[in-house]
Amino acid sequence: MATIRKLKSKKFLAEIRKLGQYKSKTFTTKVQAMAWAVETEQELSSDTLISGKRLSDIFERYRDEISPSKKSYRTERNRLNKFMRHPLSIIPLADITQSHFYDWIQEALTSLKSSSVNRDLNLLSSVFEQAIRWNWTDINPIRGIKRPKNPQPRDRRISEVEISRIEDALLFDGETVANQRHEIAIAFLFALETAMRQGEIWSMKWFDVYLDKRFVRLPDTKNGTSRDVPLSTEAVRLLNLLDTDNEKVFNTNQQSSATIFRRCLTLAGIKSLTFHDTRHEALTRLARKLDVLDLARMVGHRDPRSLMIYYNATAEEIAHRLG
Repeated sequence: MATIRKLKSKKFLAEIRKLGQYKSKTFTTKVQAMAWAVETEQELSSDTLISGKRLSDIFERYRDEISPSKKSYRTERNRLNKFMRHPLSIIPLADITQSHFYDWIQEALTSLKSSSVNRDLNLLSSVFEQAIRWNWTDINPIRGIKRPKNPQPRDRRISEVEISRIEDALLFDGETVANQRHEIAIAFLFALETAMRQGEIWSMKWFDVYLDKRFVRLPDTKNGTSRDVPLSTEAVRLLNLLDTDNEKVFNTNQQSSATIFRRCLTLAGIKSLTFHDTRHEALTRLARKLDVLDLARMVGHRDPRSLMIYYNATAEEIAHRLG
């Protein structure tokens, strides 16, 4: 597609993007620019596509140049590497159409949840948008594609009985911290008090913890901003059980701790529970104490409406509040 722009020099710039190729030329009159654009567009064909780029080429360049600047670099790199191994990646950019990705969606849904497929589609769309900026293509086939419907948000609550069974499985008596299992128990209970994410908890450092003022500062959160998390009396008590001689609040390895936590759930006979479910449970509990704006600020949600994904009070609980 050709575009004609008038420059500050009063000349006219003709630009053409077609089949992944970009050409431009400056003229003294708009008529000259338009004539050149028409002629050049007719000359361009799939045979002149820039270096015969394939889909794998934009995956590779995006992975090496764009992904490293993101927080989710490792995860995104793995996802792009997976795309590069897919047969779709060998298709020339000039031949890519939406139908290719409709076929991919149907294939992906046989092994992935619709929410995962939609996250992959978001990444693919970003890759194509960047490829347009590189002048490697002039289309984003993900735009306007009909996406699979996301499943209903999890509404898994955690009962007091389950909390006690998890503490027992981790051999935690509520006071003594002598090993990794005890630290995991404190992290679990702390998450129920604060609605903090697992990664946020394990990245906490003591110089960001203000026990006297009862809050924790998170300098780098999921949405790229800092956040101060107020602490309940119980949250402060839990932190006071930990060793303050180290830089980090939790010195255990996050990945190994996650593995131990899953094993303890099995030992406790608890099914369909994840550590992240503590965020759902904590938000539901905190909603009884805080108004929606304070709650949104505490847990780092810019749009209070997004809290509805996590807030899962039962009809019985709401009825008790009605009196």
